[in-house]
Amino acid sequence: MLAIIDTASLTPLIILAVLLGLSPFYPEPHLTEKLRMLFQGTLTRPLDIFDLLMHAAPIVLLALKLWRMRWRQQQTTRSM
Repeated sequence: MLAIIDTASLTPLIILAVLLGLSPFYPEPHLTEKLRMLFQGTLTRPLDIFDLLMHAAPIVLLALKLWRMRWRQQQTTRSM
């Protein structure tokens, strides 16, 4: 799984994270709505939970990719 993330291009991940994280743009992004529901304790319907996971997945993958890039860079500089 990590090898797939390591080989993934950064640009599509950024585009997906922005588009899915902010869609729909009006009246309010789903991610914002679902996170508010999660913190209020009203995120109970399976469809809402799936919606949160779908809209948050690209952001999580982007964060993992950036973390892996930094970790690999640190490993390279330590071995020198």
